[in-house]
This record gives sequence, C-alpha cells and structure tokens, in this order.
Amino acid sequence: MIKRIAGGGAPAAQGKIIRMAPKIAYRNLFHDRMSLIVTLVGIVFSVVLVAIEVGLYKGSENKIATVLDKAPADLWIVPFGTKSFDDPSLLIGYEKYAALSTPGVQKAEDMIVSFSSWRKPGGGKKTFILVGLDYANEGTRPWSIEEGGIEDLSLPMAIAMDRSYFKDLGIEKRGDYAEINNQRAQVTAVTKGIRSFTTLPYGFTSISTARKFVGASAAQSTYVLATLQEGADLETVRKALQDRLQGAEVLTHEEFTRRSINYWMFSTGAGLALITGMVLGAIVGIVIVAQTLYASTKDHLNEFATLRALGASASYIHAVILIQALLSAVLGYAAGMLLAMLAIYRLSVRVPTLTIVMTPQIAAYLFALTVGMCIFAAITAIRKVTRIDPAGVFNR
Repeated sequence: MIKRIAGGGAPAAQGKIIRMAPKIAYRNLFHDRMSLIVTLVGIVFSVVLVAIEVGLYKGSENKIATVLDKAPADLWIVPFGTKSFDDPSLLIGYEKYAALSTPGVQKAEDMIVSFSSWRKPGGGKKTFILVGLDYANEGTRPWSIEEGGIEDLSLPMAIAMDRSYFKDLGIEKRGDYAEINNQRAQVTAVTKGIRSFTTLPYGFTSISTARKFVGASAAQSTYVLATLQEGADLETVRKALQDRLQGAEVLTHEEFTRRSINYWMFSTGAGLALITGMVLGAIVGIVIVAQTLYASTKDHLNEFATLRALGASASYIHAVILIQALLSAVLGYAAGMLLAMLAIYRLSVRVPTLTIVMTPQIAAYLFALTVGMCIFAAITAIRKVTRIDPAGVFNR
C-alpha cells in the first residue's frame, strides 16, 4: 500500500492526502494554544509597529509636500542649488517673463517662500515660513481656510495662520495683530490642519504683501511655476527655458517634490530613523514566528515521519508548514491592523500635530509583508523536516 501511494499508483489516495494538508496545518497550529498565542503576539507586534512607522513616514512625506501638492505646476524654476521647498532664496527677478515668452508655456506665476520672524503681541519671537501666493492672477490659492476668506488676505499687511499654531504665535483669534519682520500684520484668515514637517507654522498672504514683508522687488520671487500648453513637450520646453536662465534650475513637479522629500527624510536622518523602526519590527516578527514554527514542527516530527512513510512527498510536508505560516499571517495581520488603526486614531486625537497616514495601498503592502515574513520564517521549519527519515516511524 505504501509503495502504491509513494509511486503514484493510487491517485485517489494522493488526492485525499493533498486535501488533508489544510486540515493538518490547522490542527497543528491550534493544538498548542500557547504556541499559537506567542506566534500571534509576535506578528501583531510587528504589524502594529511597522504600520505606525510606515504611517509616520507617509505622513512626513505629505507634510514636506504640503504646498507643492497644492500648486499644480508642470515646471518649477528654482534658485540654483535649492535643496528643498523649505530652502528658500530669491531669484534674480526676470524668470517669470522668460517663462511666459518661451514657446509651449501657457502661464507662469510667482511664489514667495521665506523664513520670517513673528513677534508675538505679548513679547517674544517665533520663526515661521511665509508663503506669498499670486492667487489674484489665477495662481495657487490658499486652502483649508476655516475663518475668513481669500478676499480678507487682500487687506493691507494681512496674513492667514493655522489655528494649531496659535499658542506658539501668542495669538488667540482671527483679527489679532503681530509683527512680521518688524512690520505690523493682522491675522485676517485662519486655516485648519496645515502643518509643516519642520514644525514651523506656514503663513499665507498675497504675493505683493509677501514682497513687502521680505523686502523683495516687485519682480522678484522665490519660485516661478510654469504651466504648459496642451500638447507641449515637457522636456523640450524645459531645455528651452533652462537655456534662457542663469543662476536657476528648471525642475519638473515630480523632481522638485522628490528632491524636497529626499532632503528631509534622508539628508537629515529623519527618514532613516523611521525605516530602522520598520526593519526592527519586521525582524522581531520573523524571529518570533520562526521560533514558534520550528518548535511546532519539532513537536510533530513523528507525525510528519508517519506521513512520509505513508507516501507523502517532501513538498506535501512543506505545504503543511507553509499553510500554517499563512494561517498565522492572516490571523496576526487581522488583529494587528485592528490594533494599529485603533492606535492611529487615539494618537491622532491626543496629538493633533502628529500625522499618521494609512491608506488601502499601505494596508495591502503590509499584508504582503506579513505573508512574506511568515513564509520566510517557515523556511527554518522546512529545513528541519527535509532531514526526516520515514523509517524512523517504525522505531517508535
């Protein structure tokens, strides 16, 4: 009988054995509840840690690209050597006109970005990021305005600040006054939820008011945003524009965004800390799952030897172990994501300044990572059963 099963003479028996693989894996996994709990705890810990670290990383990327994402330009003209959006300096002053006179450019707008000094009404100073937008000429408009409106920013020396920074700025409400670079200013609009990666507040105003605050000429700006005509070739227009400019670079929207993100996330080491946390979480999960699967496999060596003696192939035994790993992955991922979402919600409520992003795409990546982690851990157990001697079952 053993010969017939092993040699393939009994397809029905082989099919029955194959169909039993999930059942055997299930029973092996749930037979020792304590081992199962240890396995799931390891996977859950790993999923929660990696989910929060990935969410923080994605949230940090979103903060870095906050203004960039709201300015849908095809090309950005930036001062030569600019490391990121938050690394501002002034252009010479004719770049907008050079862009408008370049074939293929439909429109161009100026933007002022500058680190500025905010003197609190009650005394003390706070550095913030001043952003001047040319919304009056159909340029980028301020967003997430909770109180006031765009028209209120047209008032003399008016500015919009985010409510979450009011305490740091020493103000309490819309209409309060302060000084920006030693010039009197009034908060005429209030935004909500606009945070920067550097933790410095963003202050939005009109391009003309921003020039007054920073002492720039009427033609100067920090960046020029160019939008191309329909059908225009991006690289052709960029090359033509770059040839006409001195002391400036012409970057695509994606290039400038990626440069800004890479600078803050890797040059400053902030991203490396988050990535290290993700790696450590995955390693902890792999170690715990590998140890548990190995112990479970070792405890059931006699059963596996019996299956081998009955004609089960090595690949069948491997399938049992892999199914165990997959079941562990699914259960651990479900519990881990539930706890991760709860933790993200609680953190978002208690620490509004903390941005943790969780999207369906990230969740799918985490599931794939969890499955891969468990399969990788199962390799340790698989190596153990490959050395099983089927004859050992007769020595018991």
